[in-house]
Amino acid sequence: MSRNSRIIAIANQKGGVGKTTTSVNLAVGLARLKKKVLLLDLDPQGNATMGCGINGRELAPNACDLLLGEASMQDVIVPVPDMGFDLVGSNTDLTAAELNLMDVPHRESVLREALRPVRAAYDYILIDCPPSLSMLTINALTAAQGVLIPMQCEYYALEGLTSLLDTIERIQSAVNEELEIEGLLRTMFDVRNNLSTEVSNQLLHHFEDKVFATVIPRNVRVAEAPSYGQSVIDYDPHSRGAIAYLGLAGELIRRNRKRQEQT
Repeated sequence: MSRNSRIIAIANQKGGVGKTTTSVNLAVGLARLKKKVLLLDLDPQGNATMGCGINGRELAPNACDLLLGEASMQDVIVPVPDMGFDLVGSNTDLTAAELNLMDVPHRESVLREALRPVRAAYDYILIDCPPSLSMLTINALTAAQGVLIPMQCEYYALEGLTSLLDTIERIQSAVNEELEIEGLLRTMFDVRNNLSTEVSNQLLHHFEDKVFATVIPRNVRVAEAPSYGQSVIDYDPHSRGAIAYLGLAGELIRRNRKRQEQT
């Protein structure tokens, strides 16, 4: 079945903002809402792979082999039946792949070309990017149509956002004119913290409807789930974190449907 797929890079060069947590839980949420999902772990730390209960060190072939042209996308896709989606896993080998990419012609487009044969098989392809504006992140942004930016509402959050937005603009003008901001996601949100509320209001003022209505709360269950190789939706489905990530999946689907109707 041919699908109208949407490729979304989940990116923020600032670490510790809930990027990988969002990648895994959003993938599960979309799968629960009957969408066919591929999650691509493009972070050499391999945390999304581990968060799916898979040992990245023993995974071969993986994302590194894909980017080096030593394996096809079909070779590296691993089903994650407990979570309901497919995964392209990674490990520290990806660092070597990034170095080798520097000598490849059209190096920023390697991932886009690799994804082409499988795009029609999925409703959503999510790419968990490393916490840096590296060649891996540039590959993800070149392949993607949207960028989902998880953000903690704290003092330095807006400062880090500026350089990411500059990178998105440069990629739009150079190699991927259809790239757009999918949305800004407020993560680890603490309603008791005045600064969180203040930064949240600034985001809403500057980015308006680009900010997701869904807010991911600071929730211990979200933090605990990866150590069990589970999403928070599976680990504690009644927790505030699980309910928020299911809400995010629903909001993303509604936004995508509205976009398709407009075009």
